[in-house]
Amino acid sequence: MQSKGKSERKSIGKVYLVGGGPGDLGLVTLRAKECIERADVIVYDHLANPEMLGWARDDAEIIYAGKKAGEHALSQEEINKLLIENARAGKGVVRLKGGDPFVFGRGAEEAKAIGEAGIAFEIVPGITSAIAGPAYAGIPVTHRSENSHVTFFTGHEDPSKTKSAIDYAAYAGDADGSRENRGDFRRNDGQRRSERSSGGVGPMGDDGTPGNIDRHFRKHCPARDRSRI
Repeated sequence: MQSKGKSERKSIGKVYLVGGGPGDLGLVTLRAKECIERADVIVYDHLANPEMLGWARDDAEIIYAGKKAGEHALSQEEINKLLIENARAGKGVVRLKGGDPFVFGRGAEEAKAIGEAGIAFEIVPGITSAIAGPAYAGIPVTHRSENSHVTFFTGHEDPSKTKSAIDYAAYAGDADGSRENRGDFRRNDGQRRSERSSGGVGPMGDDGTPGNIDRHFRKHCPARDRSRI
């Protein structure tokens, strides 16, 4: 039997790495909204739509941890520490990010730090602007006949790296430097340029195939909808 004088051990909280989508509140997932509504602490990023904070409880602690060029509210190490300390205090913590937490959002770094601290966490996926932006413009990122793969790479690698992890030659179709690959790339690139100049490749056309739909898009998608992200 436990002694009455012995203090009970405080339960450890949980961290939710939440993707807030590309900016349009209508594209925030139900799970993301639910996490925000229940959170004791919300640590949010610069790219997260601040209107989402209106879903938080009145007594929730709201902490800005945004980063933009030349201006970081907190370092990544400070953010990791903040998440861990609040969870250890028994709080439910939402780390609110724009887009998806695992697409250039440092979500993997935070998940690693949280996991190594022995704290439970949950990933709440969000719609990345890399998909939503083209979609709102009527541009499919894949098409069975035209494009069978999608590549994303960052424009801001970790400055502490001694060597870039991006193989630009491979993305250009010239990974092994062979004459055959270079010829294929030049030929395919020339074809793409020709198609672009003739309106053959780009946003979806009226018949559901790639084509120039600028007039169709502007006619059927109001400006307020086109500018939501």
